This record gives sequence, structure tokens and C-alpha cells, in this order.
Amino acid sequence: MLIYISRRLLWTPVLLFVAGLFIFSLGSVAPGDPAELMAGQRADPEAIARIRDRLGLDDPFLVQYTRYAANALKGDFGESYRYRGRDVIELLGPKLLVSLELNIVSYVVTLLIGLPLGFWAAMRQGTWKDPAMTTFMLLVYALPVFFTAPFLILVFALWLDWIPVSGWSGMFSTHAILPAFTIGVPGAFVFMRYMRASTLDVLGQEYVRTAHGKGMGHMTVNRRHIARNALLPIVTILGFSLAGLFGGSLIVELIYGIPGVSRLALEAVFQRDYPVLTTLTLLGATMLAIANLVADIMYSLIDPRIRLRA
Repeated sequence: MLIYISRRLLWTPVLLFVAGLFIFSLGSVAPGDPAELMAGQRADPEAIARIRDRLGLDDPFLVQYTRYAANALKGDFGESYRYRGRDVIELLGPKLLVSLELNIVSYVVTLLIGLPLGFWAAMRQGTWKDPAMTTFMLLVYALPVFFTAPFLILVFALWLDWIPVSGWSGMFSTHAILPAFTIGVPGAFVFMRYMRASTLDVLGQEYVRTAHGKGMGHMTVNRRHIARNALLPIVTILGFSLAGLFGGSLIVELIYGIPGVSRLALEAVFQRDYPVLTTLTLLGATMLAIANLVADIMYSLIDPRIRLRA
């Protein structure tokens, strides 16, 4: 198992190098001159030329990327084009932490609702409860965020005055409840559908009927033979969901006034702040590599046969 994990870890730097090369190349061919953005609209050509020389923008592409990669390995991702004199890590660090906390809480809500409901619906196939629950979750999933978020704010923050309406004071505070449910509950439908389909597939297997035939308890069969094997196909989805944690909170952070990375990312897109965009994209590639590794480890923990083959 350790050898298998080591092999995967050795491939991670290669993946990040290729992803970084692709991302950096997009920044170099995208419209807009970073020097002009930094200098402002009324800057004279000499000032723009000095900025280009200071940033090394006139160097060949491979020289620029080699310099960027070498600095990135030391934790230096450059200076923001929009916020002069501010390092990218200095800008992103606190905001990434807030977004990470929000998405972790939302992810937990998604799993705690979606997986049990999917298993519950599959065990009640053929009754009215299965299609009723599936239809209800589908309706919740279909509701847009710009409807559900104001509705939750109106009911729980304004009418009932139970929960704060905006701001952020940590993932364990009451500020996290409404945003987490706004993101997590619709996402639970996806996991419910996959868990239901996977459970139904396992229910038809011969070893489940054999376990019942041997007189094993209903709860034991559900836990040891059905739920455990039904989770195997879900692990891949879990891994890719982990990789896309920051993607689902963009609108929610703006609606609830959460000081996460979303507003900064939007500003970077409109202002062509390429160092910020490149760092965010590299972060996504890193999370994808880590998520795949976590998924492989979870496979081996759930199914000992995979661990033995690894």
C-alpha cells in the first residue's frame, strides 16, 4: 500500500508542472497587457516599458515560465497586478481559508443528507416512499441559488430571527448554517441518486442473498455487505467533489457577504490579474491530484481486496 501511494505521489509534481505550463501559457496569450493594467490608462509608454522590464514580460515564454515555476516552488506566486505591492499569497491566504471552511461544512451537509437518503430510498424500492423522496430532492436540486438563498434568509434570519444573515465567524459558528445548507442540500441530490443506484446494484448480488440465507441479521447485512460495497462507486465522485470544493460557493459567498475568495476571483477575471488567476487554477489542479490520491486510499480502506492488490 505504501509503495502504491508513493508512486502516486511521485506523479503529482509532473501533473502540476504540466498544468502550470498550460495555465501560464493561457495567461501569456490572453488579451490585455499586464503592464498597461498596472500603469493605468494615462501612463506614458516609457512607464509601461519600465514595468514590462521589471516584470520580465519581454523575456521568452520558457524563460518566464521557468522563473515563475522556480519562484512558485519557494512559495512566491508573484505580485498582484491590481493590488500593487501585494503578494498573491498575502491576498489569497485569508480568503482561501474562509472559502475552505464554508465548503467543508457544505460538503459534510451534502454527505450526511445524500448518502443516507440514497440508501434509504433504495431499500424502499417498489413503495411510494422511493419516488416521493426522489421527486422531492429533485425539486430542491432544481431550485436556483438566487431563489433558495433569499428564501432561507427571509424565513430564518428575518422572520424567525434565529440565524445571522451575513458575515463569517468560523465554520463552527451560526454564520455557517444558512450558506452550508444553501450549497449542501441541493448537492445532496446527486449523491442520493448515485447511492441509490449503487445500492440497488448491490442488492441484486448473489452474496447478499447468501448472507440472508445464512441467517445473518438485517442490520449486519445492510452494514457489512450492502452499504460497504455500495460506497465503492461513490468514492470516485467523492474525490472529484473534493477537487471542486471552491467552485460551488461563488454566488453563495456574494449573497451572504462571506469574505471568501469569490469576489477576489471575479475581480481578477475582469481586471486581468493573471498572477491571481494562475494561482487559483494551480490550486484547483493540486486539489484534483490530492483528491484522486484520497479516493485511491479510500478504495483500499473500504475493500481489502484492492489493498492486497496494491
